[in-house]
This record gives sequence, C-alpha cells and structure tokens, in this order.
Amino acid sequence: MKRAKKWPFFVVAGLILVAGYFVFFGLRLPNGDLTKTYIKGAGDIRWGIDIRGGVDATFVPSDGYDATDYEMSSAESVIKNRLVTLGITDYEVYTDYGSDRIIVRFPWKVGETDFNPEQAVKELGDTAMLTFREGSAVDAQGNPTGKIVLEGKDLETAQAAVIADQLTGKEQYVVQFSLHEEGAKKFAEATQNNIGKVISIWMDNTLLSAPTVETAITEGSGYIEGNFTREEALALAQKINGGALPFQLSTENYSTISPTLGLGAKDVMVTAGLIAFVLVSLFMILYYRLPGLVAVFALVGQVVFMVGSVTRVLPNTASFTLTLPGIAGIILGIGMGVDANIISAERIREEIRSGKTIDGAVSLGFQRAFSAILDGNVTNVIVAAILMGAFGPPDSIFAKIFNTLFFFFGASTAGAIYSFGYTLLMGVVANMIMGVWASRIMLTAVSQFKVCRKPWLYGGERG
Repeated sequence: MKRAKKWPFFVVAGLILVAGYFVFFGLRLPNGDLTKTYIKGAGDIRWGIDIRGGVDATFVPSDGYDATDYEMSSAESVIKNRLVTLGITDYEVYTDYGSDRIIVRFPWKVGETDFNPEQAVKELGDTAMLTFREGSAVDAQGNPTGKIVLEGKDLETAQAAVIADQLTGKEQYVVQFSLHEEGAKKFAEATQNNIGKVISIWMDNTLLSAPTVETAITEGSGYIEGNFTREEALALAQKINGGALPFQLSTENYSTISPTLGLGAKDVMVTAGLIAFVLVSLFMILYYRLPGLVAVFALVGQVVFMVGSVTRVLPNTASFTLTLPGIAGIILGIGMGVDANIISAERIREEIRSGKTIDGAVSLGFQRAFSAILDGNVTNVIVAAILMGAFGPPDSIFAKIFNTLFFFFGASTAGAIYSFGYTLLMGVVANMIMGVWASRIMLTAVSQFKVCRKPWLYGGERG
C-alpha cells in the first residue's frame, strides 16, 4: 500500500497558525495619515447589548389596533429615523408583520453618562403628529377641531434654538423649522388668509402654542413657541425630524442591561472558556497522546474559524453581533470538536489494540468514527436552523424556510437566541472542517515520521 506523504501536516498546521494570527490580530497598514484595515481582528467583534449594555423593547399598536403591513413598514421607518435623530446609529429594528410587533434593540450611547433609555423608548413610541390648525377650539374630549393647514410631513427640518422675547427681551427656547416647497406654499396661503387670527400648533392633542398671525409668512420658515425647556425643544425637534407614526405604539416588553454587568459577564465567560480549553488540551494530549496533540491543532483551527465567522474578516463585510449566548454557542462548538476528536482517537485506539498497523488503524479509525460524528452534527444543524429561523430577522433564509411551521414564535423575538443558533451552526461547520477533515490529514501525515510510528503513541501497549 502506498504510504501517505508527510508535508500535508506542515501545510495544514501552518495555515491554522497563520490564519489564527490574522483572525485574532487583524491586518492594518498605514494609509497616509490614517490606518487602513484589510483584515478585521478579534478586537473588531461587535458585541450585543447584553454585553455592551443597552435597551431591548417590543412595541405593539395601542388599543388592539390592527395595523396593515404597509402601516407596520411605515412605523418601522419612522422608528429608524428617530433612532438616528437621537444619535443612536448602532441599532437593530425588526418587524413581525404576523403579530404586529416591532422589536427594537440599541446599545448605550458611547460616552454618554446621562443617557435616559426610558425617555428614548418613550420618544420612539410617541405618535408625534404635528399639526398647524386654524383657531384653537377643542371638542368635549379636548381634541382640536380647527382645520388643518399644515402637517409635520410638510416640514423639511427642525432644530432647537434660543431667541429673545420681543416684549420682555428674555431669552426662550423655540423650535425653528423650514418647510418643503409645497409646505411653504400652503403656509403662505394659510397665514395670508388668517391675518389677525390664531393658527395653533399641536403635537398630537397637546397644544404647543397659539400665536396670532400678524403678516403672511412666505419665506418658508418659522419657529414654534411653547415655553419650552432646552430638553423639551430638543425632543420636539427630534420628533419632527423623525416623522409621524401612523398609529400610537405601546411598549409590550422593555428591559435594560448595564454595560458594566454585561462586560463583566463576557469577561467571566471568555476566561472560563480559555481555562476549559487549556484543561481539555492537556487531557487530550496526556490521555490520547499523538492523536490528542493533533486534536489540539484542530481545536485551535476551530476557534480561529468561529472567531472569523463572527468578525467576518473583510473590512467591508458587516460583523455578526455576538451576545453572551453566542459565546456559549462558541464554547459548545469547541465541545463538539473535542467530542469528534475523542471519538476518532478511541476508534484508532481500538484498531491498534486489535492488531492493525498504524496506517490501517488511523484510516479505519477515522472511517468508523465518521458516521457517529455526522449524526451528532446533523442533529445540531437542525437545532441551530430552527433557532435561527424562529428567532432571527424575518428576511433571513431560515426564517423563510420555517415561516409556515413556526409562525407562532414571531420574528426576531430574541436576538440573543439567534446569536446562539448562529455560533452553534458555525461550530458544526468548523467541526466538520477541522475535527474531521483537518484532523485526518494532519494525523495521517504525522504518522509517517519514524519517531511517530510507535503503537503506544496511538493508545497501544508500550512495547
């Protein structure tokens, strides 16, 4: 029988080590006065809000309102706009059209110590329907009855500002606004027709101000008075810039996580994972000898693969958001890799003790271990796919596959579970590549060295 070659061991082991360096440390080179990233490292991992800290809220239409898919899409767009106006750009917004829910997750604002998440959630759910009306009359329920002459959608921009009161000279906060071309025409016509009369300004059913029109306003800009504080003026400007929701939203679920707690939990899990990896590696080497040593190389490759699957390596590719359950999925994936290598090492030991040659034992050992490894991995793929389909973004491939079977879960009900499913799936892929294919290539190659052709190194009796 033709003997296997030795060099594949060095090629595979070298690729694992080189890939490990770049995956963990990245590749960044000077580019003028800046540094350009060519390969993302472990430091570029995007942590979920359960680690970085943040807010997780679920919104539903108030009073049992049955929203259409179009209205839900409009509400999602408005919420995204409001997040941006609040200075929150690293967010996740998912819409469950089947259950009329909008799931919003966003981290703590970087460098903000006075950020109020409860206020942020309240502002996201406000309808913020701004209207300019003729007169200031209300009905018995306090709802405005005047003819609408201008709406929030007619405003192009709004910002908080400070002006001096014309009578007292005292400074006050107002909201300055500019109008779209069509809005400017409507406002000019309305002010021309109501000189000497009141045009009131309302946010939903709350009267903000009721100024008397002195002259026609034709320049397409103006300001809203209302005895605002600085915070109130800023909030109103943000609501106007964010747009109006098509219906009132209520907060169904709401939770916050302290960044200190999250980072502490992450550090504990990572430390525990490193300790476990070292102990497992020692056990594999001491108990399974040469197959155990090769298994450690394969496990390192599996860790490299899984970290790369989270950072997604390329600078223009969005990183996957890693949560605490996601870290647990990585650790579980490494455990699957250990299990695969143990099964293979045990089969090789059995073949050696039955009198097979080293080459025959290695070949038969991997062949007989494969079916058991494959069965376990297929089971985990099914579990991971179901978790990602039931709890992931509604436009993901697994969500589409399982939509008709698991519609009662709702879309994106738990991003942390989706993260676990993703890392579990990547663990299976890494296990098949490293725990089966790479391990076999390396052990087959290293067994050709004269120093490695002693049966004892594979679990046989010491001769």
